[in-house]
Amino acid sequence: MSGSGEAAHVLDEEVKLYTIHISSKYLNLTRQKLELTRLPHDVPHPCRDEWWEPKSTVEPLVDYWLEKYSWREQEAEFNANIPQFRTAIQATSSDSPVRLHFIHSRSTHANAVPLLLIPPFPFTNLSLMHLINLFTTPDDPARDTPFHLVIPSLPGLGFSDPITSNKRMIPLIADMFDSLMQRLGYTHYLATNAAPSPNSISDIDWRVVNHIATLHPDSCLGVHLVSPSFKAPTMQSAPLEWLKWKTASTFSTPMLGYSQEDIVAFRQQPKQKQVPLMPGVGGVSKVFEPNTLSYALCDSPAGLLLFMLMVLRILGPKHEFSNKDLIQMAELTWLPGPEGTMRLLAHSASNADDLKPGSKRPKVGITAFSGTGARNERNGLEPSAALPTSGPDVHTCLAWGRSRYNIVSWQRVPGNAGLLAWERPDVLVDGVRKLTGVIVAHDNRLQESKQPGTALLEQVVVDGDGVAPAETSGTTIQAQETSPLPAPADKKDPAEQGQVGEDAKMQRPPTPMFPLMGEPSRETELAQDVGDASQGSSGGSPNTIRPMKKGRE
Repeated sequence: MSGSGEAAHVLDEEVKLYTIHISSKYLNLTRQKLELTRLPHDVPHPCRDEWWEPKSTVEPLVDYWLEKYSWREQEAEFNANIPQFRTAIQATSSDSPVRLHFIHSRSTHANAVPLLLIPPFPFTNLSLMHLINLFTTPDDPARDTPFHLVIPSLPGLGFSDPITSNKRMIPLIADMFDSLMQRLGYTHYLATNAAPSPNSISDIDWRVVNHIATLHPDSCLGVHLVSPSFKAPTMQSAPLEWLKWKTASTFSTPMLGYSQEDIVAFRQQPKQKQVPLMPGVGGVSKVFEPNTLSYALCDSPAGLLLFMLMVLRILGPKHEFSNKDLIQMAELTWLPGPEGTMRLLAHSASNADDLKPGSKRPKVGITAFSGTGARNERNGLEPSAALPTSGPDVHTCLAWGRSRYNIVSWQRVPGNAGLLAWERPDVLVDGVRKLTGVIVAHDNRLQESKQPGTALLEQVVVDGDGVAPAETSGTTIQAQETSPLPAPADKKDPAEQGQVGEDAKMQRPPTPMFPLMGEPSRETELAQDVGDASQGSSGGSPNTIRPMKKGRE
C-alpha cells in the first residue's frame, strides 16, 4: 500500500509536456453518428431571434462537419502552435487526483509577469490560442508588460479530468489553479477572467477568479475583472457604505464616491427586464438536469453542436464565428464527452456564491463597458422567458466594489462587452496591463528581473518520457521550441476493414473519457489504435495525449 501511495505522490509532482492524438475509432464513430443525424421538420416561418436555431442554420454546419472539417488537421495545428501540458493535482484528500490540461507559454522577456487566464465557460483553453502572443510577445516590452501565460482548462472540459467530489466545485477549482501556479514555480502571480460576469453562464469563470483572489491573497497579488456585477452594500455587512449608497441614491446627486454614471444606472435599473440566461438551471425545470443533458448529448454530435450554438446565443457575440470555429468548439466538448461540462454547470448553478470576505481586500483592476441594453433584442422582438437569451451589460458601480475590493486600476470602454476574448482581445490585454503596472510599481515580487529586455530565459530540456519536475517547471519549454512527434499511423481494425462480426454492436466504443487517476482504463483495447500509446495518458485513454520528447541539445 505504501508503495502505491508513494508512486501516486511522485506522479502528482510531475508536469508533462503533451501532444494530442485522438483514436481514429472515435473519429469514425463521430462520422457515423453525423451521417445518421435526423433533424426536425422545417418551421413554417423560421425566425432565429424568436424561435431558436432553424434547420437552415444547423444543416449546413452538420454537412461541413461531415464533408470539410478535419480533426486531424486541427489536432496538428494545436500540437504545432500551442505549448500544452498536463499535471495531476489532488482536489480533496478523499478523491482521485485530477489531471489538469493547461497551456503554459513563457515570454522571452526578462521582465515578464506570471498571469493565470481563466477561459470563459464552456470554452476550453485551446479556443484561446489566439491570445497567446498578445500577452507574451508585445511589440514594445519596455512599455507593454509581457506575461508568462498559463491557461488551464476547467475540470471536466476539454482534456482536463472532471472533479468527482460532490463538494462545491468552485472553491476546489480555485485551490487547484493556485496549486498549479505554485507547481510551475510562480510563487506570486496575477489572474484574469476573459468574459463579462453578467453574460457568463452561471458566472463560473468570474466566480473562480474571485475565489482565487479572496482565498489566496498571498500568492495571487491581483486580479483583473471584466464587467463585474458588484452587489449593493447591506446595513449588516457594511453599514457605512450602505449609508453612503442610500444618501446618494435618495438625493440622486453624485456624492460620497458615487458618480453621475452610477446615479443614471440606479434610475434605469427598475426598467431593465430580467430574463434568465439559462431557464431551468438551478430552478425547477428538469430539462437542464446534468444527467439529462449528458445522456442526450453524449450520443449526438449534432445535439451538442446545438447546445454550443445556444451558449453563443446566451453570450450574444457580434463576432461571426466561421464554420470551422463552431465545429471546433463542439468537437472539443464532444470528444471527451459532455458529462463533465454539464456537471460543472449544474453544480455551479445550484450553489449560491456565498464567499465570505477574506482577511485582505484583494487588489483588483476592472474593465467595464458603457453600452446598455440586451444584445438579443433585435428586429424589435421581445425576449421570450422560455428561451435562453443574452443579458444586458450591467453597470459596474465602483463604490459598491470598494467595500470588498481594493480597486487599483479601472477602465470604462465604449460599447458592449460581447464575447470579449474574440471580439476585442486588445481591451482584455489593456485591462490586465493597467492592473500590472500599478502592482509592479509597488511590489517587485512579480518580476524575475526589473530590467526590460529580450534576454531568453533558460529553458528546461524534457528528455526521455517528457517529464518536467515541479521545482524546475517554471521554465517550461515554449511553443516555438517544441517539436511535436508525428501521430503514429492508425492501425486498421476488423471493423475498418469491413470484417464486422455479429457482436460488433456490443463492441461499439463508449463515449471517450479519461480514466480517473489510479484506475485502469475501461477502453484499453481502443487505445491500441495509437500504436505504443502514451505514458502520460494513465492507462491508454482512447483520446490519448502522448508526452512529447525532446532530445538534448
